Amino acid sequence: MIAILEHELKSYFHSLTAYVFGAFLLLFIGIGSMLYNLQAAVSNFEFVLSFSSIVFVVIVPILTMRVIAEERKQKTDQLLYSLPISTTEVILGKYLALLVVYLIPLCIVSIYPLIFSQYGDVYLLTSYGSIVAFFVLGAALIALGVFISSLTENQGLAAGIGIAAILLNYFSVSLAEYVSATSFGSVVALAVFAALLGLLIRYLTKNRNLAYGVTLVLLLALTVTAYIDASVFEGLLPKIMKQLSLFERFEVFVNGVFDMTGIFYYLSVIVFFLFLSVQSLEKRRYN
Repeated sequence: MIAILEHELKSYFHSLTAYVFGAFLLLFIGIGSMLYNLQAAVSNFEFVLSFSSIVFVVIVPILTMRVIAEERKQKTDQLLYSLPISTTEVILGKYLALLVVYLIPLCIVSIYPLIFSQYGDVYLLTSYGSIVAFFVLGAALIALGVFISSLTENQGLAAGIGIAAILLNYFSVSLAEYVSATSFGSVVALAVFAALLGLLIRYLTKNRNLAYGVTLVLLLALTVTAYIDASVFEGLLPKIMKQLSLFERFEVFVNGVFDMTGIFYYLSVIVFFLFLSVQSLEKRRYN
């Protein structure tokens, strides 16, 4: 795993990837600091991070689009399978390298509250709590990007899907106000989700029976529940969209509350998408 980590770090810093990522992140946070902390004279640095979180829509797909897709395109993933390490170690090595690239500009950002505190009252605990949450939020989005990159050998396609997925998650709370809150709308949406989950399982495992079985069980559970008490589905779809929003949970930290449930949620997202990335590589190895 260490060898993978070192190789990935060299490739990032011998190209423009790490520098472009860091430059965009520092640029957005710098603009936010100028608007909030300097011009508006607001002492809350966490507001800057909330403003800057939109940059993840662009920089995370750019950072992660090549992490596995390029290996598949150049057929060098076959070399990874021949190494005396597991697929899990390959994914972890690549993921940790991405976290290092992400952490470097964030270390520079962590100095900002100390600088601003020399010229006014800055809530350092809230500021640094938000920086920690900002890091974990980015780590969760990077894990999502790694999984998307594992699904295709086209870097452009991986970047496009990544931008769409993160943008949808960013605006999910706003979109929740416009989706159907009726029981029927929630049931239809959950049925579509069950079908998509079945397709994903079939793609990752190539096991048609498992995919169809999971989909059938979920659809049957939806049907039975809706028949017994359809009222449980009322308002469920908007609620799910709000609960799944990574960015909405970050706003809790911005408001001065270090929410451990939010941290656990981010960690769960990281583990979930890294697990799916491992399964995606395993499927290709056996194919």
